Amino acid sequence: MKSRFRIFLVLFSTAVISACSLVNNAKKNGVNIFTVQQDKDFGAQVAAEIDGNPAEYPILDSAKYKDVYAYVYKVRNNILNSGKVTHKDNFKWRVRIIKNDSVLNAFCTPGGYIYVYTGILKFLETEDQLAGVMGHEIGHADMRHSTRQMTTMYGIQTLLDILAGDRKMLKEITAGIVGLKFSREHETEADQRSVEYLCPTSYNADGGAAFFEKISKLGGARQPEFLSTHPNPTNRIEHFHNARTTLGCGGTQTYKTEYQQMLVKLNQTPSGTRF
Repeated sequence: MKSRFRIFLVLFSTAVISACSLVNNAKKNGVNIFTVQQDKDFGAQVAAEIDGNPAEYPILDSAKYKDVYAYVYKVRNNILNSGKVTHKDNFKWRVRIIKNDSVLNAFCTPGGYIYVYTGILKFLETEDQLAGVMGHEIGHADMRHSTRQMTTMYGIQTLLDILAGDRKMLKEITAGIVGLKFSREHETEADQRSVEYLCPTSYNADGGAAFFEKISKLGGARQPEFLSTHPNPTNRIEHFHNARTTLGCGGTQTYKTEYQQMLVKLNQTPSGTRF
């Protein structure tokens, strides 16, 4: 009996130590202990919070701006159909456009809810550049960076409580997702995925580099604050170009004319006047 008790005690202690180690590693190193389904459930809750807060996130009506949405969805489809997106069939990959011309940003929640600000749409000049930016954001969700990063920031229990229906922290978590600062390693990985997604397409696979080239020309005062914790833009530009060369990507299309036509429609209200 004593022998059996000792064996049980050893096994129990080992399990507790392993569990504690897993939690500590998750907090320290961004290890993701969440399932794909939990990513989907968590992302759906965050998306519902964003969609239900038009004062903070004024989303363009997809019916009134159907041509603009159709265009952005086409770009999304080109990325998803590259055959390189791991969770193509698992995640939602829904797109919403947030009307805020002062924000040069896009983001993607866990589970693939994509948000693009009008500011970055108007900042970019060609379709391959948009594809590069969207590919980067899709890459974050595809590699499930958000739940890893949020675990580090808020702890496992907080995210589990939200999944269980606790809405007290959901607003703060949503704001955290929108302005999430990924690690330098995660940013580099997402840049790499952007090139990999675009490589089988007709796009310039390093289209994402153009965003950082344009940002660099703005000077420090006008650069988005989130870049302060990211890899140096110059290094990221070089990484995009080098990855395209290394992978042997042959696409060269920018589709500038089509992109400019989309911007004309974006700059008009349904009645035809500029907003």
